[in-house]
Amino acid sequence: MDTTGGDVLILGGGVIGLACALFLLRQGASVRVLEQGTPGCGASHGNCGTITPSHAAPLAMPGTLGMALRSVLRADAPLYLNPRVDGPRLRWLLGFARHCNWTDFHRAATARSAILQRSRRLLGELVRDEALDCEFAEEGELYVYRSTHAMAADERHHVAELDRLGIEVRRLRGDVVEAMEPALKPGVVGGLFHPGDARLRPDRYVAELARRVRELGGVIESGARIESFDVDGRRITQVRTSRGAFAGERMLLALGAWSPLLARTLGLRLPMQPGKGYSITYTRPARAPRHALVLREAQVCVTTWASGYRLGSTMEFSGYAEGLNRARLEALRRGAAAGLHEPEGPRQLEEWWGWRPMSVDEVPIIGPSTRWSNLHLATAHGMLGVSMSAATGELVAAQLGGAAPALDPLPYAPARFGL
Repeated sequence: MDTTGGDVLILGGGVIGLACALFLLRQGASVRVLEQGTPGCGASHGNCGTITPSHAAPLAMPGTLGMALRSVLRADAPLYLNPRVDGPRLRWLLGFARHCNWTDFHRAATARSAILQRSRRLLGELVRDEALDCEFAEEGELYVYRSTHAMAADERHHVAELDRLGIEVRRLRGDVVEAMEPALKPGVVGGLFHPGDARLRPDRYVAELARRVRELGGVIESGARIESFDVDGRRITQVRTSRGAFAGERMLLALGAWSPLLARTLGLRLPMQPGKGYSITYTRPARAPRHALVLREAQVCVTTWASGYRLGSTMEFSGYAEGLNRARLEALRRGAAAGLHEPEGPRQLEEWWGWRPMSVDEVPIIGPSTRWSNLHLATAHGMLGVSMSAATGELVAAQLGGAAPALDPLPYAPARFGL
């Protein structure tokens, strides 16, 4: 068996595609990345940049679907389901509904925890070993509560699941939280601190991954929008793009939210939908938070870097509808204003939206295709692409190189969906 990974053509230059490229190059493979825009221009660009083993629990649990259906009438709800008719989205929602039970909740949390914890360790090593200049900080993440009811609900489910998985979480009194974070307004009733979490600037991280891929001999083809595939039996022979045709011994599908659209042309129905997220980036305020924060009732994430400051989060299921939803941006601002002395920085730099690739069971799809002999998949990382990137790269490199993987690959295998 090939021990280097051979010649690999990677479809997608986001955080997952580039992390896979880097790990493949480190083991001696030849790599070419096809990216329809520029590296990291999709969901990798504007997310909050938190590295979160604490986010092992999936959205799907009893009660989630009811909450989503009630949100149909509230365009600014943290979890929003657009009411327009959309066949693929409806099929995905029915599948998602089937996973809203405690058995699937625990199964997904276990699979997500394994890759998140492995990736958290690897990412720290990667930043140091490859000298990635991305404002990486290992200072934990703090959930902030202004309602005892909201904190009690999270302790019943979120904390109990993290305890089961062996992920450390510290329960804090409100006065302790306010002392830790002078940026917070008074009125905090408590907090949950996740000391194993970290943060980085995601656009810088992706740029640094791209830099190292090129330095190690990888090729990144920007502006190469994939148009079609040439096949021979069970083998993909060529990928046709707006910049010409490319071939490779192995193909890696790492197109994030675009994966189901391209996979359909290969006869694969990926059970995925885009989950739209939003963020607003500013220059750094004087009273910026010291830690990455989640203002829990408003569901607003707050991340501070030396170079800036970002409000983000929310989840909108509106299919592939493009553009900013102003109501959701204003909800971020209101949520931050309710909890922070300086909710916005002196100067706004960017309002952003991006599609997160959400699988129906909220577990990434990583591994060999059962339909195509030379196709591998690495997609459907949801809101956790940055957090899971290093372990995904390691796993893909091991699988393509014939090495024993550090993670059990079975929970992530495309075969579970007949792909």
